[in-house]
Amino acid sequence: MNRSTLAATSLAVAVAAGSGSIASAKGVPTWYARLRKPPYQPPNAAFPVAWTTLYGDIAVTSAVAIDRFRAAGQHDKARRYAAALGVNLVLNAAWSWLFFRFHKLGVSAAGAAALTVSSADLTRRAAQADPRAGLALSAYPLWCSFATTLATHVWRLNR
Repeated sequence: MNRSTLAATSLAVAVAAGSGSIASAKGVPTWYARLRKPPYQPPNAAFPVAWTTLYGDIAVTSAVAIDRFRAAGQHDKARRYAAALGVNLVLNAAWSWLFFRFHKLGVSAAGAAALTVSSADLTRRAAQADPRAGLALSAYPLWCSFATTLATHVWRLNR
């Protein structure tokens, strides 16, 4: 794997993760704690573990996919993958702002759905580059699907 590609994808993921953390830093202990939540809500400690793992996976898998496309001479696919990754990370960071900072529960549920679609597309693209990369990234859209269900349920409980 090309170190500069890994550095670029890691930086992009870190910016998205950092932005999301800034948005949620004040909201979790106060506003979020008061929301009604469904019985299948994971404990708060599960979220940083899940997201840290997923962010590492996104960075590494994306670097692999981009490098594989480039090595195969498919530079257009590498650029389109990088663009799709950028859109995905913007959607990822935006969700935290919509939910935790602006308290827009309905809009954040729609944002989570858009993130799920984007994550599935990113996984499809990764699988085109390398089937193992697609498999490695498959947990991301699955988690986002769960997050969409959870965000929608939280919205419905707190209208």
